[in-house]
Amino acid sequence: MQIQLQQQSIYVYTAGKPLIDTQPTVIFLHGVLNDHSVWILQSRFFANHGWNVFAVDLPGHGKSTGLAHTTIEEGSQFVKDLMNHFQLDKAVLVGHSGGSLIALEAASQLQEKISKVVLIGTAFPMVVSQTLLDLSLNDPHKAIEMINVFSRSTLSAPPSALGPGTWVYGASRALNRRVLQSNPHENIFHKGFMACHTYANGFDAIEKTMCPILFILGKTDQMTLPKFAKKLIEKAKIKNQHVQVVKVPGGHHQMNETPEETLKALREFLIQSV
Repeated sequence: MQIQLQQQSIYVYTAGKPLIDTQPTVIFLHGVLNDHSVWILQSRFFANHGWNVFAVDLPGHGKSTGLAHTTIEEGSQFVKDLMNHFQLDKAVLVGHSGGSLIALEAASQLQEKISKVVLIGTAFPMVVSQTLLDLSLNDPHKAIEMINVFSRSTLSAPPSALGPGTWVYGASRALNRRVLQSNPHENIFHKGFMACHTYANGFDAIEKTMCPILFILGKTDQMTLPKFAKKLIEKAKIKNQHVQVVKVPGGHHQMNETPEETLKALREFLIQSV
């Protein structure tokens, strides 16, 4: 569906299901140069098992208009505006990569309105190498080649992701190119990288987040190495007794590289009392 939000047309994928007030709601937030489609397996599962699902195209991405976020804090405000639009008293946030930072910041700001938060492929600080920052600005297609090499540990997908024999690397590269071309008005690739690279509030945000937190990390992730989430996890555990960490095999795109393991972790975490 398309909604009007702060003078922007925002695409929200609901798996074709209506909003039901008595059901819990989960909001899926994609990372840099992605869109709602990275959540197809997860969003369809929860939409068909008693959840309201909102898998969004962030502003300036895919089917959404407007300017892409310059900062993670702007992404957090977008989540707040989205929840206000749908008059949601509570929601679960699930974010991947750059989207995980938006989910974290939003959870710390919205407090009791967020019942649980899931951080997939996360790290803090989420430092982007100068080489990738420069290429994303000056030669984005070369940068797309690089991030797909770093992101993937498999070349063919498991059956439940995109179908047996799917060229995972090629499909992801095509998605990145399509999302980049969806917005000819600005370089959303570089802008997204810079928002992640300059975000400085992660430790403060994790200490303020009192709802249950799940980290899903790829064991062979070369974009956000699991060790770069270690301090964030440690700080979370100091003040929050409800922190879980699940490490799945595979690389940075856990949603279709390790779909069954990722969905299992999400399912077990979310079906607990929300």
